[in-house]
Amino acid sequence: MSGELPFEMPLAEMRKKIEELKQFGQEKGIDFTDEIARLEERYSRLEEEIYSSISPSQKMHLARHQQRPTSLDLIQLIFTDFIELHGDRLYGDDLAVVGGLAKLNGIPVTVVGQQRGKDTKDNIARFFGSAHPEGFRKALRLMRQAEKFKRPVITFVDTKGAYPGNTAEERGQSEAISSNLREMSALGVPIVCVVIGEGGSGGALAMAVGNRVLMLENAIYSAISPNGAASILWKDASKADQAAQAMKITAEDLLEMEVIEEIVPEPKGGAHRGYEETASAIQDALVRHLKELSVMDPCELKEDRYRKFRKIGSYDYAVSEQTDKLV
Repeated sequence: MSGELPFEMPLAEMRKKIEELKQFGQEKGIDFTDEIARLEERYSRLEEEIYSSISPSQKMHLARHQQRPTSLDLIQLIFTDFIELHGDRLYGDDLAVVGGLAKLNGIPVTVVGQQRGKDTKDNIARFFGSAHPEGFRKALRLMRQAEKFKRPVITFVDTKGAYPGNTAEERGQSEAISSNLREMSALGVPIVCVVIGEGGSGGALAMAVGNRVLMLENAIYSAISPNGAASILWKDASKADQAAQAMKITAEDLLEMEVIEEIVPEPKGGAHRGYEETASAIQDALVRHLKELSVMDPCELKEDRYRKFRKIGSYDYAVSEQTDKLV
Protein backbone atom coordinates (compact mmCIF):
# COMPACT_ATOMS: atom_id res chain seq x y z
CA MET A 1 0.00 0.00 0.00
CA SER A 2 1.25 3.50 -0.80
CA GLY A 3 1.93 6.07 1.90
CA GLU A 4 4.06 3.93 4.22
CA LEU A 5 5.74 5.79 7.03
CA PRO A 6 9.47 5.25 7.72
CA PHE A 7 8.88 2.77 10.56
CA GLU A 8 6.65 0.72 8.22
CA MET A 9 9.25 0.30 5.47
CA PRO A 10 10.40 -3.19 6.61
CA LEU A 11 6.81 -4.37 6.17
CA ALA A 12 6.57 -2.75 2.75
CA GLU A 13 9.78 -4.43 1.61
CA MET A 14 8.62 -7.84 2.81
CA ARG A 15 5.23 -7.40 1.11
CA LYS A 16 7.08 -6.57 -2.09
CA LYS A 17 9.19 -9.74 -1.83
CA ILE A 18 6.07 -11.89 -1.29
CA GLU A 19 4.32 -10.38 -4.31
CA GLU A 20 7.42 -10.78 -6.48
CA LEU A 21 7.75 -14.43 -5.48
CA LYS A 22 4.06 -15.09 -6.23
CA GLN A 23 4.36 -13.42 -9.64
CA PHE A 24 7.60 -15.25 -10.48
CA GLY A 25 6.01 -18.58 -9.57
CA GLN A 26 3.01 -17.89 -11.79
CA GLU A 27 5.19 -16.85 -14.73
CA LYS A 28 7.56 -19.83 -14.48
CA GLY A 29 5.05 -22.40 -13.32
CA ILE A 30 7.01 -23.12 -10.13
CA ASP A 31 5.31 -23.93 -6.83
CA PHE A 32 6.64 -21.62 -4.10
CA THR A 33 3.78 -22.30 -1.68
CA ASP A 34 6.01 -23.32 1.24
CA GLU A 35 8.39 -20.38 0.76
CA ILE A 36 5.50 -17.92 0.50
CA ALA A 37 3.87 -19.36 3.63
CA ARG A 38 7.13 -18.91 5.58
CA LEU A 39 7.48 -15.32 4.38
CA GLU A 40 3.87 -14.55 5.28
CA GLU A 41 4.40 -15.99 8.74
CA ARG A 42 7.50 -13.80 9.19
CA TYR A 43 5.48 -10.85 7.90
CA SER A 44 2.74 -11.46 10.50
CA ARG A 45 5.28 -11.61 13.32
CA LEU A 46 7.02 -8.44 12.15
CA GLU A 47 3.68 -6.65 11.76
CA GLU A 48 2.67 -7.57 15.29
CA GLU A 49 6.06 -6.48 16.62
CA ILE A 50 5.94 -3.08 14.89
CA TYR A 51 2.32 -2.14 15.57
CA SER A 52 2.27 -3.36 19.17
CA SER A 53 4.98 -0.89 20.19
CA ILE A 54 4.24 2.33 18.29
CA SER A 55 5.92 5.34 19.92
CA PRO A 56 4.15 8.69 20.52
CA SER A 57 6.08 10.30 17.68
CA GLN A 58 5.07 7.48 15.32
CA LYS A 59 1.43 7.92 16.39
CA MET A 60 1.77 11.62 15.61
CA HIS A 61 2.70 10.75 12.03
CA LEU A 62 -0.15 8.23 11.80
CA ALA A 63 -2.58 10.88 13.07
CA ARG A 64 -1.37 13.23 10.33
CA HIS A 65 -1.34 10.62 7.55
CA GLN A 66 -2.61 12.15 4.32
CA GLN A 67 -4.80 9.10 3.62
CA ARG A 68 -6.37 9.05 7.08
CA PRO A 69 -10.19 9.29 6.95
CA THR A 70 -11.53 12.82 7.32
CA SER A 71 -14.70 14.00 9.02
CA LEU A 72 -16.67 13.86 5.76
CA ASP A 73 -15.39 10.33 5.05
CA LEU A 74 -16.63 9.14 8.44
CA ILE A 75 -19.91 11.07 8.27
CA GLN A 76 -20.79 9.35 5.02
CA LEU A 77 -20.01 5.91 6.47
CA ILE A 78 -21.54 6.30 9.95
CA PHE A 79 -24.68 8.38 9.36
CA THR A 80 -27.61 8.35 6.97
CA ASP A 81 -29.60 11.20 5.44
CA PHE A 82 -26.79 13.71 5.99
CA ILE A 83 -27.70 17.26 4.96
CA GLU A 84 -24.79 19.70 5.12
CA LEU A 85 -25.55 23.23 6.33
CA HIS A 86 -23.35 26.21 5.56
CA GLY A 87 -22.41 29.60 6.95
CA ASP A 88 -22.29 31.28 10.35
CA ARG A 89 -24.98 33.89 9.49
CA LEU A 90 -22.47 36.60 10.42
CA TYR A 91 -19.57 36.55 7.96
CA GLY A 92 -19.28 33.55 5.68
CA ASP A 93 -18.80 29.83 5.24
CA ASP A 94 -15.54 28.31 6.51
CA LEU A 95 -14.74 25.10 4.64
CA ALA A 96 -12.45 23.97 7.48
CA VAL A 97 -15.61 23.09 9.44
CA VAL A 98 -18.42 20.94 8.06
CA GLY A 99 -21.69 20.06 9.71
CA GLY A 100 -25.35 19.45 9.40
CA LEU A 101 -28.24 17.14 10.14
CA ALA A 102 -28.06 13.36 9.99
CA LYS A 103 -29.43 10.14 11.47
CA LEU A 104 -27.49 7.69 13.60
CA ASN A 105 -29.27 4.34 13.60
CA GLY A 106 -32.45 6.24 12.75
CA ILE A 107 -32.01 8.84 15.53
CA PRO A 108 -31.79 12.49 14.38
CA VAL A 109 -28.49 14.11 15.41
CA THR A 110 -26.39 17.16 14.61
CA VAL A 111 -22.88 16.30 13.48
CA VAL A 112 -20.03 18.80 13.16
CA GLY A 113 -16.42 18.14 12.19
CA GLN A 114 -13.16 19.79 11.29
CA GLN A 115 -12.26 18.93 7.71
CA ARG A 116 -8.79 18.55 6.24
CA GLY A 117 -8.29 18.51 2.49
CA LYS A 118 -7.73 15.37 0.43
CA ASP A 119 -5.14 17.00 -1.82
CA THR A 120 -3.13 20.24 -2.03
CA LYS A 121 -5.91 22.27 -3.68
CA ASP A 122 -8.51 21.03 -1.20
CA ASN A 123 -6.17 21.65 1.75
CA ILE A 124 -5.64 25.25 0.67
CA ALA A 125 -9.40 25.79 0.37
CA ARG A 126 -9.96 24.27 3.81
CA PHE A 127 -6.91 25.92 5.45
CA PHE A 128 -5.56 22.44 6.27
CA GLY A 129 -8.43 21.98 8.74
CA SER A 130 -7.58 25.11 10.74
CA ALA A 131 -10.76 27.09 11.26
CA HIS A 132 -11.32 30.84 11.12
CA PRO A 133 -13.79 32.42 13.59
CA GLU A 134 -16.66 31.88 11.16
CA GLY A 135 -15.93 28.14 11.28
CA PHE A 136 -16.31 28.00 15.05
CA ARG A 137 -19.40 30.22 14.85
CA LYS A 138 -20.92 27.93 12.22
CA ALA A 139 -20.33 24.97 14.55
CA LEU A 140 -21.91 26.84 17.45
CA ARG A 141 -24.91 27.87 15.32
CA LEU A 142 -25.56 24.23 14.48
CA MET A 143 -25.17 23.17 18.12
CA ARG A 144 -27.64 25.81 19.29
CA GLN A 145 -30.06 24.59 16.64
CA ALA A 146 -29.57 21.05 17.94
CA GLU A 147 -30.49 22.17 21.45
CA LYS A 148 -33.59 23.94 20.14
CA PHE A 149 -34.83 20.73 18.52
CA LYS A 150 -33.45 18.42 21.24
CA ARG A 151 -30.99 16.61 18.98
CA PRO A 152 -27.76 15.08 20.37
CA VAL A 153 -24.52 16.70 19.13
CA ILE A 154 -21.60 14.71 17.75
CA THR A 155 -18.33 16.41 16.88
CA PHE A 156 -15.24 15.13 15.05
CA VAL A 157 -11.99 16.83 16.06
CA ASP A 158 -9.14 16.88 13.55
CA THR A 159 -6.99 20.02 13.48
CA LYS A 160 -3.49 21.20 14.32
CA GLY A 161 -5.10 24.30 15.79
CA ALA A 162 -7.17 27.33 14.93
CA TYR A 163 -6.02 29.38 11.92
CA PRO A 164 -3.20 31.65 13.19
CA GLY A 165 -3.23 34.38 10.53
CA ASN A 166 -4.13 38.07 10.63
CA THR A 167 -7.50 37.50 8.98
CA ALA A 168 -8.61 35.24 11.81
CA GLU A 169 -7.44 37.68 14.48
CA GLU A 170 -9.22 40.56 12.75
CA ARG A 171 -12.49 38.64 12.81
CA GLY A 172 -12.26 37.67 16.49
CA GLN A 173 -10.57 34.28 16.75
CA SER A 174 -10.12 34.21 20.52
CA GLU A 175 -13.69 35.41 21.14
CA ALA A 176 -15.09 32.72 18.83
CA ILE A 177 -13.16 29.95 20.60
CA SER A 178 -14.06 31.18 24.09
CA SER A 179 -17.73 31.48 23.10
CA ASN A 180 -17.73 27.86 21.97
CA LEU A 181 -16.20 26.77 25.27
CA ARG A 182 -18.83 28.66 27.24
CA GLU A 183 -21.82 27.72 25.12
CA MET A 184 -20.95 24.05 24.71
CA SER A 185 -20.56 23.68 28.47
CA ALA A 186 -24.15 24.91 28.92
CA LEU A 187 -25.98 23.01 26.17
CA GLY A 188 -28.86 20.91 27.44
CA VAL A 189 -28.40 18.02 24.99
CA PRO A 190 -25.91 15.13 24.95
CA ILE A 191 -22.55 15.94 23.36
CA VAL A 192 -20.11 13.23 22.27
CA CYS A 193 -16.78 14.31 20.79
CA VAL A 194 -14.38 12.07 18.87
CA VAL A 195 -10.74 12.99 18.19
CA ILE A 196 -10.19 11.25 14.84
CA GLY A 197 -6.75 12.58 13.90
CA GLU A 198 -4.83 15.43 15.47
CA GLY A 199 -6.50 17.45 18.20
CA GLY A 200 -4.36 20.52 18.71
CA SER A 201 -4.68 23.59 20.93
CA GLY A 202 -7.78 25.76 21.36
CA GLY A 203 -8.93 24.91 17.85
CA ALA A 204 -9.56 21.37 19.02
CA LEU A 205 -10.96 22.22 22.45
CA ALA A 206 -13.47 24.65 20.89
CA MET A 207 -15.27 21.60 19.51
CA ALA A 208 -14.48 19.09 22.27
CA VAL A 209 -16.43 20.24 25.35
CA GLY A 210 -18.58 17.14 25.54
CA ASN A 211 -20.11 14.77 28.05
CA ARG A 212 -17.92 12.09 26.50
CA VAL A 213 -14.65 12.59 24.65
CA LEU A 214 -13.40 9.60 22.66
CA MET A 215 -10.19 9.11 20.69
CA LEU A 216 -9.20 6.85 17.86
CA GLU A 217 -6.36 4.56 18.87
CA ASN A 218 -3.68 6.42 16.90
CA ALA A 219 -5.05 9.95 17.31
CA ILE A 220 -3.26 12.59 19.37
CA TYR A 221 -4.68 15.37 21.56
CA SER A 222 -2.68 18.18 23.17
CA ALA A 223 -2.72 21.78 24.38
CA ILE A 224 -0.24 22.70 21.65
CA SER A 225 0.98 20.82 18.60
CA PRO A 226 4.32 19.01 19.00
CA ASN A 227 5.77 21.35 16.36
CA GLY A 228 4.66 24.39 18.34
CA ALA A 229 6.01 22.95 21.58
CA ALA A 230 9.35 22.22 19.93
CA SER A 231 9.50 25.78 18.61
CA ILE A 232 9.00 27.16 22.12
CA LEU A 233 11.15 24.71 24.08
CA TRP A 234 14.05 24.20 21.70
CA LYS A 235 13.53 27.01 19.16
CA ASP A 236 13.43 24.28 16.54
CA ALA A 237 10.15 22.96 15.08
CA SER A 238 12.00 20.04 13.52
CA LYS A 239 12.24 18.50 17.00
CA ALA A 240 8.51 17.73 16.98
CA ASP A 241 9.22 14.01 17.38
CA GLN A 242 11.15 14.72 20.57
CA ALA A 243 8.34 16.93 21.87
CA ALA A 244 5.73 14.27 21.09
CA GLN A 245 7.61 11.79 23.26
CA ALA A 246 7.45 14.13 26.27
CA MET A 247 3.96 15.65 25.97
CA LYS A 248 1.66 12.72 26.88
CA ILE A 249 -0.44 13.16 23.74
CA THR A 250 -1.52 9.60 22.98
CA ALA A 251 -4.93 8.08 23.64
CA GLU A 252 -3.44 5.75 26.27
CA ASP A 253 -1.91 8.69 28.16
CA LEU A 254 -5.12 10.72 28.06
CA LEU A 255 -7.31 7.80 29.12
CA GLU A 256 -5.03 7.26 32.11
CA MET A 257 -5.32 10.96 33.02
CA GLU A 258 -9.13 10.79 32.57
CA VAL A 259 -9.15 13.45 29.87
CA ILE A 260 -11.02 11.03 27.60
CA GLU A 261 -13.52 8.26 28.31
CA GLU A 262 -12.70 5.65 25.67
CA ILE A 263 -10.16 4.59 23.05
CA VAL A 264 -11.78 3.50 19.78
CA PRO A 265 -9.72 0.77 18.07
CA GLU A 266 -8.30 1.18 14.57
CA PRO A 267 -7.37 -1.45 11.99
CA LYS A 268 -3.81 -2.71 12.31
CA GLY A 269 -1.57 -0.10 10.72
CA GLY A 270 -3.94 2.83 11.22
CA ALA A 271 -7.39 4.10 10.26
CA HIS A 272 -6.30 4.69 6.67
CA ARG A 273 -5.97 0.89 6.26
CA GLY A 274 -9.71 0.39 6.67
CA TYR A 275 -12.24 3.21 6.51
CA GLU A 276 -15.27 0.95 6.98
CA GLU A 277 -13.77 -0.87 9.97
CA THR A 278 -12.84 2.43 11.62
CA ALA A 279 -16.28 3.93 10.98
CA SER A 280 -18.00 0.83 12.38
CA ALA A 281 -15.98 1.02 15.60
CA ILE A 282 -16.80 4.73 16.01
CA GLN A 283 -20.49 4.10 15.31
CA ASP A 284 -20.68 1.39 17.96
CA ALA A 285 -19.06 3.70 20.53
CA LEU A 286 -21.35 6.62 19.65
CA VAL A 287 -24.50 4.54 19.95
CA ARG A 288 -23.39 3.14 23.29
CA HIS A 289 -22.52 6.51 24.85
CA LEU A 290 -25.59 8.29 23.50
CA LYS A 291 -27.76 5.55 24.98
CA GLU A 292 -26.20 6.22 28.40
CA LEU A 293 -26.65 9.99 28.06
CA SER A 294 -30.20 9.85 26.70
CA VAL A 295 -31.65 9.07 30.14
CA MET A 296 -30.31 12.36 31.57
CA ASP A 297 -32.37 15.56 31.60
CA PRO A 298 -30.77 18.89 30.53
CA CYS A 299 -29.68 19.81 34.07
CA GLU A 300 -28.07 16.41 34.59
CA LEU A 301 -26.26 16.66 31.26
CA LYS A 302 -24.79 20.03 32.19
CA GLU A 303 -23.75 18.76 35.62
CA ASP A 304 -22.21 15.65 34.07
CA ARG A 305 -20.18 17.81 31.67
CA TYR A 306 -19.13 20.11 34.52
CA ARG A 307 -17.90 17.21 36.64
CA LYS A 308 -16.01 15.72 33.72
CA PHE A 309 -13.90 18.81 33.12
CA ARG A 310 -13.51 19.76 36.79
CA LYS A 311 -11.78 16.48 37.54
CA ILE A 312 -9.13 17.00 34.85
CA GLY A 313 -5.89 18.16 36.42
CA SER A 314 -6.86 17.21 39.97
CA TYR A 315 -4.02 16.99 42.45
CA ASP A 316 -3.30 15.85 46.00
CA TYR A 317 -1.81 17.96 48.77
CA ALA A 318 -0.85 17.54 52.39
CA VAL A 319 -0.32 19.89 55.34
CA SER A 320 2.92 19.75 57.29
CA GLU A 321 2.23 19.17 61.00
CA GLN A 322 5.28 21.28 61.96
CA THR A 323 4.60 24.37 59.85
CA ASP A 324 0.89 24.10 58.97
CA LYS A 325 1.91 24.91 55.40
CA LEU A 326 0.98 23.06 52.24
CA VAL A 327 3.65 20.66 51.00
